Amino acid sequence: MDSVNNGFGNASGMTRSMEGATGGTLPPGLTEEEAEELKLELSKVEDEIQTLRQVLSAKERHAGDIKRQLGISPLNEIKQNISKGWQDVQSSNAYVQTKDKLGQWNESVTHSDFYLTASATLDDISRSDAYKKTQETLSQAGQMTSAALSTMGTAISQKIGTMRALPFNNTPRLGYNVHHSLSMPSMRSSPSFRSLEERMGGLRK
Repeated sequence: MDSVNNGFGNASGMTRSMEGATGGTLPPGLTEEEAEELKLELSKVEDEIQTLRQVLSAKERHAGDIKRQLGISPLNEIKQNISKGWQDVQSSNAYVQTKDKLGQWNESVTHSDFYLTASATLDDISRSDAYKKTQETLSQAGQMTSAALSTMGTAISQKIGTMRALPFNNTPRLGYNVHHSLSMPSMRSSPSFRSLEERMGGLRK
């Protein structure tokens, strides 16, 4: 009751402030009796509004207590509100009309001459010999590239393994000169060495 009385006091204060704001000057065509009746009605309406606000606040607190007892968290409540809102949107006339309109547009586009011609052209291209040959060539090139990379990797791994298996004494010494390497039979029989010898012979002549 104290809170209600406080609400009444606030409403009465608002009425008094309104009276002060008018400054005792009545609007044209309004008598003093009519003004008093309107002020009294306004005071009653404001008191009712304040009472309803207090009742609503009490009801909201009571509802919150019930939700806590049921284990309904604010997050679950938000999810339920979103789900319900989406269901309301789907059942609304605007959503249904928009969905039907989009379906009609989709049907019109898919059955249009331009769409059918473009689709048929793409089918013809995918079935053509040139497209198939190009696809096969690209596939073979990819397979050959993968095989070459795999072979190169295997060869490098084997070479590294062979070098690791060699004893330390077989590694070349610093005194191993170029002349000795050129005197090796395998080096002399190589095409590069023969080409070099022919060029050197031509220079001597």
